[in-house]
Amino acid sequence: MARHLITSALPYINGIKHLGNMVGSMLPADVYARYLRQRGHEVLYICATDEHGTPAELAAKEAGLPVDTFCAGQHDAQKAIYDGFGLEFDYFGRSSSQQNIEITQHFARRLKENGFIEERAIRQVFSVADGRFLPDRYIVGTCPHCGYDRARGDQCENCTRVLDPTDLLEPRSAISGSAELEIRETTHLFLLQSKLAGEVAAWIDATGDEWPTLASSIARKWLTEGLHDRAITRDLDWGVPVPADTWPELAAEGKVFYVWFDAPIEYIGATKEWADAAPAGEIRDWKSWWYEGAGAENVRYTEFMAKDNVPFHTVMFPATQLATREPWKKVDFVKAFSWLTYYGGKFSTSQRRGVFTDAALEILPADYWRYFLMANAPESDDTSFSWELFTSVVNKDLADTLGNFVNRVLSFSRKRFGDTVPAGAEPGEAERRLGEEIAGLLAEYEGHLDALRFRKAAQALRALWSAGNSYLEEKAPWLEIKTDPEAAALTLRTAMNLIHLYAVVSEPFIPASARAMRAAFALADDTAAWVTAEEAAALASVPAGTAFTVPPVLFAKITEDDLAGYRERFGGAE
Repeated sequence: MARHLITSALPYINGIKHLGNMVGSMLPADVYARYLRQRGHEVLYICATDEHGTPAELAAKEAGLPVDTFCAGQHDAQKAIYDGFGLEFDYFGRSSSQQNIEITQHFARRLKENGFIEERAIRQVFSVADGRFLPDRYIVGTCPHCGYDRARGDQCENCTRVLDPTDLLEPRSAISGSAELEIRETTHLFLLQSKLAGEVAAWIDATGDEWPTLASSIARKWLTEGLHDRAITRDLDWGVPVPADTWPELAAEGKVFYVWFDAPIEYIGATKEWADAAPAGEIRDWKSWWYEGAGAENVRYTEFMAKDNVPFHTVMFPATQLATREPWKKVDFVKAFSWLTYYGGKFSTSQRRGVFTDAALEILPADYWRYFLMANAPESDDTSFSWELFTSVVNKDLADTLGNFVNRVLSFSRKRFGDTVPAGAEPGEAERRLGEEIAGLLAEYEGHLDALRFRKAAQALRALWSAGNSYLEEKAPWLEIKTDPEAAALTLRTAMNLIHLYAVVSEPFIPASARAMRAAFALADDTAAWVTAEEAAALASVPAGTAFTVPPVLFAKITEDDLAGYRERFGGAE
């Protein structure tokens, strides 16, 4: 089986994330990782909190905490929420780790040795009102390309163009709002990306054709517009220090590496954190995942991210890796997502608009959100969240199609045949047709997951659930039992085997509910990781005589009162 390295964009440390962040990176990565593990592949799913940069400093100041204390607490808070969503990271690290500091400094030294880093005296924006140099993202103004009036100095969120602060029209401080800005001279390290443009283009030509259009088009557009040299240091107190053995003067001035430089390196750093955290007696080789020649040449590396992160992961980080002249593993497949909006607008904490992940788990279990988000993932275009759509999907797909099927099959069988799976007649033509349909739908489901087409995979999964309902309606065991109890027992035994199949194959999307379905059957040797086409066609994994229980309702319907309450609490259509 293959070895799969999976990373999702690092969630930033300064606050709980909203549902758009979840569906744009971590959740699809978890679904894919779970699926691959079930198919028998060796998987390493790595993520971490992104902890450096001005927003972390400012958030810590507002909280009245030292920045390291603030980040440690926020890391734990975010990890608790991701645990609540059932995200099974192999390791969830921190970009402030010693491992990331050492590897980032190693990268920087290698880039300097190879002539790809240059010291430059530059003129940088200084806020008189704030008494500090302003990092790019803390200068806001009007984008010169699209006219968006809240563009940041590093990137326009509207058109995704990467910017310099001096590009902005009518710039102002994002901290104080003051337009009293001065240009002062300071020295920084620059990564000479312009010297790497040809190599990056060649790498994308060799790799990017396999990527979804959203990812490849952004990467190629960025290259077409020109790969410019970029500063990789900032005047901040919090960050990976510029090493004094290589740049003594800059280190003495307290320069740190810019967050965009060290954050992607944390994928490697977190893998070393994972290796260093191995329990006694277990040896973990982090280089076998990241260093070609040490085993990484046999790894397939997949990254998950929202579209605003694409330039950094498809151009800037690969340029950094190439410039080391070391055989670091580069991404094979970039799964990019568009935005999840809230009734067509942006999520906003200050305006109480939108659902954030902590609040989502307060009101409903994780599986409701996991299924809905993946069934409506913004894979090619933006997707608008609405409570009306959410209610419709939960009630129709989860409560009616899956939950009701499980409950009525098990409840009816227990009422008529007791607490063990009934034997009944031998399978007939209806069961043969059902098995054939299930095997075909399972193959379709697998194909979509293999290709990372999550919305289509959810459609195929829903079709699997619907097939069980259609079979039940066709056979009508509540009528069969009146004239042919053996036929009714066959129908129910077949339906119970469908429930077990659903438990196995639904696990990537709804893991907690899948466990509840599987636990309904007292199968001592139930070690099945997946379902083969032959097993799907036979529908015989749960034999007659197997004891079972009726689990609590898997999915409760959302009522009109619930819907009204959600709209009032979180905001609705304006």
